[in-house]
Amino acid sequence: MSQLFQIHPENPQKRLIQQAVDIIRKGGVIVYPTDCAYALGCHLGDKSALDKIKRIRKLDDKHNFTLVCRDLSEIGTYAKVDNQMYRLLKAHTPGAYTFILKATTEVPRRLLHPKRRAIGLRIPDNKIVQALLEELDEPIMSTSLIMPGESEPLTDPYEIRDLLQHELDLVIDGGYCGMSATTVVSLMEDHPEVIRIGAGDTTNFE
Repeated sequence: MSQLFQIHPENPQKRLIQQAVDIIRKGGVIVYPTDCAYALGCHLGDKSALDKIKRIRKLDDKHNFTLVCRDLSEIGTYAKVDNQMYRLLKAHTPGAYTFILKATTEVPRRLLHPKRRAIGLRIPDNKIVQALLEELDEPIMSTSLIMPGESEPLTDPYEIRDLLQHELDLVIDGGYCGMSATTVVSLMEDHPEVIRIGAGDTTNFE
């Protein structure tokens, strides 16, 4: 049965953050709040945890996973970013965007789109996530908590725990954080392309 931590959205308790990160490092699958909605996350190098997330959401190998990063320097480790891209990323992070970028060799192959060496990267504007990333000192492999057949993410941490208590190791209750997916912007070509409209403003990409 999964654990449930109540973590303060503005002043995350360091002891609980450390315990949550310990669960991630040991191969656990967690549900955590972001600035858009609750998400599923695990250690980026853990194949069994990734497989469990795929089973929960019934995802195939074509699904684009996201690395949730703490800052732009971390994005630069996992994606190829030129000066123009850097300026665009700097203007829109942290925020409700997922950027699709060409991956570097630091990204495990199993996280990549099979035909394109692409990876989704994002920096959420959420203090609980930032505290987790600071303690973990590397990105969290992540995907939205949208169940099979549904179009919107789950929003209530207690309902999430009841539904998935045998699949998850931890649910973090960080209060209500919304029910919108991120806006997804591809930076794979010369010009930004909005491929999913979500919580982030798209006017600067048109």
